[in-house]
Amino acid sequence: MAVDRDHVLRSAAALLTRKSTATMDEVARAAGISRATLHRHFAGRDALVRALEALGIAECEAALEAARLDEGPAGEAVRRLVRELEPAAGLLSFLYTENQLFEGDGQHAGWARLDARIAALFRRGQEGGEFRIDLTPPWLTEALFGLMASAAWVVQSGKVAPNDFHHMIVELLLGGALRREEP
Repeated sequence: MAVDRDHVLRSAAALLTRKSTATMDEVARAAGISRATLHRHFAGRDALVRALEALGIAECEAALEAARLDEGPAGEAVRRLVRELEPAAGLLSFLYTENQLFEGDGQHAGWARLDARIAALFRRGQEGGEFRIDLTPPWLTEALFGLMASAAWVVQSGKVAPNDFHHMIVELLLGGALRREEP
């Protein structure tokens, strides 16, 4: 019987977003396969995390396309982006805490592509007078990822309703990023 790699990755993502310390045995059980089958597809945890990283990057790139970042006011584009990224938020929150993904020469070029596109959106908002210029585009990009990860965790814990995810992120991020009239 052939193993559906996408099913295994999505099962692993669902488990690891709830329990980041899950063992490979637990991942195999969540996917409904044996540990030996899991190891035939992913030599170990690092290989699994790298495959989840590729999935996360692909989902983020699709969300950036769907959000139409170059259309309309930058603030509205940020709102669309958060909405499009929401389905991947749990996976992103897990990946955000996997330090080995962001250290050394082995960093996936996909993260740099994502960062550049999101930073360009914030830069466009600054140049258009929507966003404060004292907060750099890279900082705003990291703030967005940090808020996404935090919101995913607090929703998953049951402390906040899933329907509040978008509102919490957008209001906090844009509330701090929007340019205000000087008194």
